[in-house]
Amino acid sequence: MTRPLAPGACVGVLGGGQLGRMLAVAASRLGLRCHIYEPGAMPPAGDVAHRVTTAPYDDTEALTAFAESVDVITYEFENIPTRALDLLETLRPVRPGRRALAVSQDRLTEKAFLAGLGLNVAPYAAVDDAVDLAEALDEIGVPAILKTRRLGYDGKGQVRLSSSAEAEAALAAMNDAPAILEGHIDFSHEVSVIAARALDGQVACFDPGENEHKGGILATTTVPARLSAAQRTDAVLLAGRILNALNYVGVLGVELFVTPGGLIVNEIAPRVHNSGHWTQNGCVIDQFEQHIRAVAGWPLGDGARHANVTMENLIGDDIERVPVLAADPANALHLYGKTEARAGRKMGHVNRITGPAGG
Repeated sequence: MTRPLAPGACVGVLGGGQLGRMLAVAASRLGLRCHIYEPGAMPPAGDVAHRVTTAPYDDTEALTAFAESVDVITYEFENIPTRALDLLETLRPVRPGRRALAVSQDRLTEKAFLAGLGLNVAPYAAVDDAVDLAEALDEIGVPAILKTRRLGYDGKGQVRLSSSAEAEAALAAMNDAPAILEGHIDFSHEVSVIAARALDGQVACFDPGENEHKGGILATTTVPARLSAAQRTDAVLLAGRILNALNYVGVLGVELFVTPGGLIVNEIAPRVHNSGHWTQNGCVIDQFEQHIRAVAGWPLGDGARHANVTMENLIGDDIERVPVLAADPANALHLYGKTEARAGRKMGHVNRITGPAGG
């Protein structure tokens, strides 16, 4: 059995954005150090990490030195180059493992994996050219969404089609990248489950949160979500099925559409997740500590919720509202240390306590 990391051990984190920053803060509370590997200069995580390596993902010398300086490696984003992982996993454990990345990096692979578990997903078809798209539209119909299979996030890399006449323009927007057509789902709202699995197979899930998006970017997550007791149970159980099928170690985000016919899985994210930020002020053990616990071989916390919370992302010029937000005693601010506010850029978030859990 793998020994849990002792205080003073070092967790390597691939990626130095705000998720890496909050992972480093959580690790420090447990007496663990974080070494961040990030190609970009002055990353947000660098302000709070023990050490930062600034190098590209194809620098084998830097990757090797990074791996040899840490005890375990995790990541804050999914699109890590395969060659980097090929090297790193020969030197140190990488958690979560490669299977989770292989599934989540490609939307077509992800849909097939989820459907293979017997979970409900939107109708879908692979699209590589105009012929594929025409056949997919005939089969799935409109409205539909054409998405790149890889690298899309926050509403990027996707085009909505309301008629087949829009097919040519939608395909051109993909820039010849392999794509997937997904059928429209008539859902009332979206929820997400933040779930964790430990090295020994222990699973713990946070309460589902209800998400609202604006311009393709998550705007708010509210707990408790509007779900029946049966739906809440189903959401947690299906998240557990995904974790176990992947032999997963760490925190995973699962996005779900709520429909009259049941829950439909939209997508999974093999990392800590924006819609789980509410846990920082709604739970004793938040998603970041839960992830560090899992990858370090520690027992999981139970993640029980003690407060109702609304998390609001601060995007772009929203950062100018900080003085007003800080004046409200119900608000807990989490700012990412980014110096330049740009449209669509996540600058921080605020967790607003709206009452005690069950109150």
